[in-house]
Amino acid sequence: MTEQGRRFPEFYVTAPQPCPYLEGRSERKIFTHLTPDKSSAMIDNLLRGGFRRSQNIAYMPYCDGCQACVSVRILVNEFKASKSMRRILKQNGDLEHERVGAVATTEQYALFRDYISERHYDGGMADMSVLDYSMMVEDSAVETFITEYRRKSNSRLLSSAVTGDMPLAAAALCDHLSDGLSLAYSFFDPELHDRSLGSYIILEHIEYARSLGLPYVYLGYWIEKSKKMSYKSRFLPQERLTRHGWVRVDAEKKKKK
Repeated sequence: MTEQGRRFPEFYVTAPQPCPYLEGRSERKIFTHLTPDKSSAMIDNLLRGGFRRSQNIAYMPYCDGCQACVSVRILVNEFKASKSMRRILKQNGDLEHERVGAVATTEQYALFRDYISERHYDGGMADMSVLDYSMMVEDSAVETFITEYRRKSNSRLLSSAVTGDMPLAAAALCDHLSDGLSLAYSFFDPELHDRSLGSYIILEHIEYARSLGLPYVYLGYWIEKSKKMSYKSRFLPQERLTRHGWVRVDAEKKKKK
């Protein structure tokens, strides 16, 4: 490969497939391989500029006549939890977290399978094997970590040999970029659905980014007409990537009756 090829990635476009978010539409993606010869600065620029990472591939929607997918990032330093978000934080006050390396475990995979089977049984991850999960977690070209969430033990007086480890309640796979944290995927115990753990994980990572002095938490793509992604618009203020660059949004757009 030439020196120019090392500096500039080669991009490819996928064939059209049914869109998983908007009925009756098709999707295509533009992608590039994050090979070892690509510089860390170039990979970081891609992920900060609207690309998402899946294993060692960076991709972005590339759909004909459609720009519904919008990259979203939270402005950490200005974010203040709403009243409902403060309730979520209080409700999950019995959880403790631990940042661990990007190494897949059988416990994580068991929770992942329970979550997928309950919440996304008809999605693209429904058939993921333990090997697929391991590759999702461990095959990364950037600094990646997992946050594990567990209920606090009711008895700290007993040794861990007696109490055993508390079961995994939730987990989040995250990339550490130069200017923020990029949440790649999160999952949780479906029996704890009333805790709003998906929102709690975002709130907890906002505070973690704040403690690190990082200005952004990246949430991936948001689609205004997709109910599955509506929660992302509640974390304000935020910036959304448009053809004119990142544009600040301070309030949710009111839906027309």
